[in-house]
Amino acid sequence: MQSNSMVAGTTQSATPGDGKQMKIPIAKPFFDGSEIPGIERVLKSGWVTQGPAVEQFETSFKNYVGVEHAVAVSNCTTGMHTIWLALGIGKNDEVICPSYSFIASANAVRHAGAEPCFADIDPHTLNLDIASTRNLIEQNYDSSLTNKKTKRKLKAILLVHQIGIPGDIEAFEQLAKEYGIHLVEDAACAIGSEYKSAKIGSSGNLCAFSFHPRKVITTGEGGMVTTGNSALADSLRVYRAHGMSVSDLARHQSASTTFEKYEVVGYNYRMTDMQASLGSSQLLLLESILSKRGEIANQFISAFKEIGGLCTIETPNYCTRWNYQSFPVRLINKTADQRNEMMNHLQEKGITTRRGIPPIHLEPVYEQGLHLKNTEEVSQTSLFLPIYPQLSQNEIDYIIESVKAAYKIVDQS
Repeated sequence: MQSNSMVAGTTQSATPGDGKQMKIPIAKPFFDGSEIPGIERVLKSGWVTQGPAVEQFETSFKNYVGVEHAVAVSNCTTGMHTIWLALGIGKNDEVICPSYSFIASANAVRHAGAEPCFADIDPHTLNLDIASTRNLIEQNYDSSLTNKKTKRKLKAILLVHQIGIPGDIEAFEQLAKEYGIHLVEDAACAIGSEYKSAKIGSSGNLCAFSFHPRKVITTGEGGMVTTGNSALADSLRVYRAHGMSVSDLARHQSASTTFEKYEVVGYNYRMTDMQASLGSSQLLLLESILSKRGEIANQFISAFKEIGGLCTIETPNYCTRWNYQSFPVRLINKTADQRNEMMNHLQEKGITTRRGIPPIHLEPVYEQGLHLKNTEEVSQTSLFLPIYPQLSQNEIDYIIESVKAAYKIVDQS
């Protein structure tokens, strides 16, 4: 994972023609300097944690997404944890989720005391497959939604919008309604993406976003949970601040002396005002960032169409905007070793790549002998290419030509 914090427009890369080796990381956060005054104002204000800047960021974020409530948290994983707590999901409960996701998706379920159960993905969208999910429910749970083997109760489906590609929200809403369970969205990668022309997060379902440096916009670390439910939003705010019934900011703004109560065991999942100020500035840059990412992705898609054995994502009709948080390519009829060989050739050219997302169900902490065909095949034959706004045209061309050359070598091996 790259956490390089170089500002926009700066580069240490050399052109191929000058005799020096290009160095292209997998990702870079995008800053243009407009963020600095806001952070300075926070520092001068003396209020640096869960204060006015956080409240302002929450307001800006909910307005951008188009949802009633936005609750800032320390990161997306803690946001997911508070979601399960707010829904009352914990010990003796289960949540269906994809294995083709960063391990935090499953970890947050376990943090709440529940257990993740893994369904397969659609290899074309990289997202949870509706048929696999239904099959998992029908085969593993009785009419009361009790797992026949574990005796735990199924309480929710976690739909991950993987690498920013929207999952089929309406299809999963219908499935969740049919079985009387919750649908939660993991939108860690999906800020700015759209499902049927509506921004991810606007559905009203509990939905968690990440602002890690690998994401489209960043606060260094940080997250946001959106919801259309006022009671759930209030619960999230309580859990993120030690279980405190009244926030520090609310007590500070009150005209009379106000005392807090602690009726639940909460956590310190608060966002700092420095992070929130950075987030508000990043939101103002978001549309230009998305535009540039789209331009780069379109060049990749056009160039790689010439390679029959290299597949890029063709988004489903319901995806009206993909933010291109990451850009995967998949080798057709190739092995994991050949994928790794291609990655090594690109590394030799100074181009950093990442393997397809490691399946959670194969990690030792979750391994139980499960086999998920699509998840495993996609993981073994995919790699992610660099994509971020600061890529110069020279670097884009260099990536394209290097990918073509590396694939040719692998294809002939």
